Amino acid sequence: MNDILKFEDWGLIEYNQAWKKQETLFESTIRRKTEGLPTENYLVFCEHPHVYTLGKSGDEHNLLIDYIQLQAKDATFVHTNRGGDITYHGPGQLVGYPIFNLEDFHIGLKQYVFKIEEAIINCLADYNIKCERLEKATGVWLDVGKPSCRKICAIGVRSSKFVTMHGFALNVNTDLTYFNYINPCGFIDKGVTSMEKEIGTKPDMEEVKSKLRKSIQEQFSV
Repeated sequence: MNDILKFEDWGLIEYNQAWKKQETLFESTIRRKTEGLPTENYLVFCEHPHVYTLGKSGDEHNLLIDYIQLQAKDATFVHTNRGGDITYHGPGQLVGYPIFNLEDFHIGLKQYVFKIEEAIINCLADYNIKCERLEKATGVWLDVGKPSCRKICAIGVRSSKFVTMHGFALNVNTDLTYFNYINPCGFIDKGVTSMEKEIGTKPDMEEVKSKLRKSIQEQFSV
């Protein structure tokens, strides 16, 4: 079994272009797996121009502005095939797309999401940001159980034949005002935050990438 992560950094890339590239890797992995051939596990990092994406089970009413207002905000709107509801992607947000064959790691989808959350929680601890999980919700949160409960990282995945795609979006230096135009992940009573907002300075994106890549590799070492 192959448990080595092949890392790719796609830089700033339009959402649909990244989705197409993901699908190519995803479908190739499934095909090779079906044919009994070796597969590779890809960890992709990138950023996107301003875009709102709606998961397959999401409610379009959670987008609170119309298409003319979207254009004014220099943003686009995409129906996608991941799980979850609506979220925002934009510059200053670290998006991760793990395209993993979970059988290489001897885990199921629930454990996979747990490990991704754990990797992010551990990475943020290096910045003295104390995070945790919220019961019956994916992602990484601060101040769970308090009125100030807020999300710093969203997670939405798709899987087929134990191969994953889509992934997570960690707010590093993100312009949080863009979240004002949606009910993030369908929640109307919880806020969002970023690393920059929590620590009061802009973290270096390359440093965050390096720390998070290492943290994910630690979680998925077999």
